[in-house]
Amino acid sequence: MTSGSVVKSLETSGNPSKEPFPTAVISTSTSIQVHRASQIPLVVQAVANPTISAIFAKPISTGPPVNGIGSRPDHPVPRTGLVSQSGKVGTNKFYANFFLGGQTNPVWTHPYSLQWAKGRGAAGSWGMSISHIDANQRTYGPDPSANPVEYYINPINVQSIILSATELSSSAVLTMDSLTAFSANANLLPKAGATPAISFPLVQGMGFVTGQYKNVTPYIRSSVFFKTLTPLASPSKGVTKYRILLQDGNTWLLYARADNGTGLSLTAVSSSSIKAPGRFSGTIQIAKNPGAIPGNEATYDSCAGTYPKTLALSGSVAGKSGTYALSWARAGSTAGLLMFALPHHVQSLVTSSIKITSIKLQSTTKGMATGIIANSWTLSEPDLPTSIGFAPWDSATGSTHSLSAEAKMTILKAGKSDLAQDMDSQTNLDSMYFSGKALSKFATAVYAVHDLAGDISVASVGLSKLKTAFARFVSNKQENPLVYESQWGGIVSTAAYSTGDPNADFGNSYYNDHHFHWSYFVHTASIIAYLDPAWLTTTNKAWVNTLIRDAANPSTADPYFPQSRSFDWYHGHSWAKGLFDSFDGKDEESSSEDAFMSYAMKMWGHVVGDTAMEARGNLMLAVQKRALGNYFLLSSNNVNHPVNFINNKVSGILFENKVDHTTYFGANTEYVQGIHMLPINPSSAYTRDKVFVGQEWDRYFSNGRAGNVVGGWRGILYSNLALIDPKTAFSFFNVTDFDPQYLDGGASLTWYLALSAGLGGAS
Repeated sequence: MTSGSVVKSLETSGNPSKEPFPTAVISTSTSIQVHRASQIPLVVQAVANPTISAIFAKPISTGPPVNGIGSRPDHPVPRTGLVSQSGKVGTNKFYANFFLGGQTNPVWTHPYSLQWAKGRGAAGSWGMSISHIDANQRTYGPDPSANPVEYYINPINVQSIILSATELSSSAVLTMDSLTAFSANANLLPKAGATPAISFPLVQGMGFVTGQYKNVTPYIRSSVFFKTLTPLASPSKGVTKYRILLQDGNTWLLYARADNGTGLSLTAVSSSSIKAPGRFSGTIQIAKNPGAIPGNEATYDSCAGTYPKTLALSGSVAGKSGTYALSWARAGSTAGLLMFALPHHVQSLVTSSIKITSIKLQSTTKGMATGIIANSWTLSEPDLPTSIGFAPWDSATGSTHSLSAEAKMTILKAGKSDLAQDMDSQTNLDSMYFSGKALSKFATAVYAVHDLAGDISVASVGLSKLKTAFARFVSNKQENPLVYESQWGGIVSTAAYSTGDPNADFGNSYYNDHHFHWSYFVHTASIIAYLDPAWLTTTNKAWVNTLIRDAANPSTADPYFPQSRSFDWYHGHSWAKGLFDSFDGKDEESSSEDAFMSYAMKMWGHVVGDTAMEARGNLMLAVQKRALGNYFLLSSNNVNHPVNFINNKVSGILFENKVDHTTYFGANTEYVQGIHMLPINPSSAYTRDKVFVGQEWDRYFSNGRAGNVVGGWRGILYSNLALIDPKTAFSFFNVTDFDPQYLDGGASLTWYLALSAGLGGAS
């Protein structure tokens, strides 16, 4: 296709249109019955500054999931085209479209995308289509003249260059092998069971798209159509070079390197076809050179023949400083390895051992990608949030543990009411997400009463109820128990198995949102273990660790779970979409719940003494702070999104291929902005920059507009306001007739009062 296609509607498969909290108003009680005999001692939280190397090397465990969680070998989603491998497959990774559905949706390596042509398009090819989209090709809408526009979308199905072979036809199949957290091989076979004709190493950020030809006849196609094919001098020994000009005016470079050292002769036989005279074994590499800039072409020449196969992740922390390294296993020639860095990489790169080139290509949703020549990158985060604990925290004053007597009384009054609620009924739901939010709500209330209001007796009663409610999940007696399914390798809700509905519990059974869902349980467990270390039995600890292994396993040595299912160390944030194919790729709707998982991991690692986990949580939060500020939370000086989109202030749903200022459950302003706020917790003041929070408030909610928002969203907005104006926030929550309808199902009045008071609202 010459112009591609744009799907303007929101793709909702796997994303139920529910608000992210129950909408029923919780009735309040006036007091809680205190049994003075059952008290927990006053504890003082220590803040660690761990120094530890190799934070990704050691698995949390290599044993099976905790006893009590059953297992089964099947899953509703088939493993289409997957070659058997020892490690578990990442369900939420960039390459998933190639093993889901019809295998025809694109895969984004950034800045390029690849798509199995599968006989479609003007060329009718069965090869691998390669595309790169410039900013002037975007579609804006629904009103393109608006500022801000609601969305921008990059076209798909643009078949600029198609790497194929004459042996590929309608019997061709697509398989995948060697899948890791950062890479995979896609193979095109002439027919099922045959040897691959062409294999494509897929690595995030790869500088060239590389096709490994295996004794087949190269057949290069284009649905944009060729204008000229120009043979050029070899840039290095054994490398053949061609320059391709397409009818759309874009210049592409083709490099071929035969295994036997001979060249590759290509002839343009039509406006859509370039052919070789015979079989070829070796690599053909494709790169785009916007503007046909000679200097950039020389850089491509210097790197031709080399390509990445996979990536290894390493990292370490020393006090408040942390680094992580992306190191590529390379193949081909000895030339330099060209990879593309996203803006947040460029900001944090240690530049001593790399070469930053002048090559820049537009990415689909993350600004300009910059070409870097190096075998590995080291990225530095100098301000880890090591001082953040359970207490309200501000970058200027740190954590607040001491409040005025009046503030303590206010928090205690709310705490007695909140902790008198029926924890059992609010947490025993048919949704792991909603249940976890309720548990976390009560956990923060217990903490606030204990540590900030200082009433150990009331906190003890609440903690006892909380432990009882949590025990239901450890024993797997909730409405939809968890199960370990070995087909993909992970912990899932049985909701979809019992109902047949892939969307049940927000798609949890299909690996949607696991980092969101599990974060609330990990956070709750952290507070329980902090207040009562005796609760840390082998079973309780193993159950929580099992959830973390499912969403955030750090190591390839864990045989039961894929490495880093949710968090993408290339993009700097997580992807929420699981086993659902999508024409716009993976997506994330809630950047704040993404960061909450990192915070929960950090605190769990702290209370259980797992310094590597605590260090990973701190480092992830720092990387997320940087990525969120570049891609999700849009201050007025943002340069990575179009100028006519930035005034939305948040991305809304960030896909790999588009950005849509909406949510899956509605487009109300409070929904779209608020889903990037909740749950407001101590780390929110770290990831949500004060300048941004102020700009967003002025844009949407100042001058009384927040007071027009209904339901729990109003409480979310005012808790977020506490990050910059705690006095106004505290005044909103501290009224004798506070209406509980303004609290969402994952928040308590106790915590909102404690948070705003601790940030200075009650002084």
